[in-house]
Amino acid sequence: MKPDSDKTGQLTVGTNDSRITGIGKFLRKFKLDEIPQLLNVLRGEMSIVGPRPEVRKYVSLYSQEQLKVLSVRPGLTDLASIEFINENEILGKSDNPEKEYIVVIMPKKLNLNLQYIESQSFLGDIKLIFRTFSKILK
Repeated sequence: MKPDSDKTGQLTVGTNDSRITGIGKFLRKFKLDEIPQLLNVLRGEMSIVGPRPEVRKYVSLYSQEQLKVLSVRPGLTDLASIEFINENEILGKSDNPEKEYIVVIMPKKLNLNLQYIESQSFLGDIKLIFRTFSKILK
C-alpha cells in the first residue's frame, strides 16, 4: 500500500482502491500478500484453516452469537474465503462498499465461520486447503 494509506479511514473499498500500489494489486490478485501470515502460523498465533481475522472496527459490530468466531484460532483460509474469493470485485461494483460489506457480506461470512466451528475436523480442514488452492488457481 502507499504510505499513510491507513490515515484515509477507509477499510473496505473494493478493487479500485487507490491506496494500493501496482505490485500490491498483483500480490493481492494471486493472494501472495497472505504469505507473511505463514510466520504467524509457525509462531502458533494462527492456523492454516480457521476464521480469517477481522478488523477491530468490524468486530465491534458482531452480535453475541457472531463473537463465537473469536473463540478459535484464526486461519489463513476458511469457508468464507472460498465463498468470497472475489470480495473485492463485489465491493468494487457497490456504490457504498463499506455498507455492502457490513450489511451483506460480513453476516454471510460470519455464518460460514460459525458453521465451520460447529463441524470442524482434520479431514474437513484438509478439504478446505485443497478447495482454497483450487479456487486460487482458477
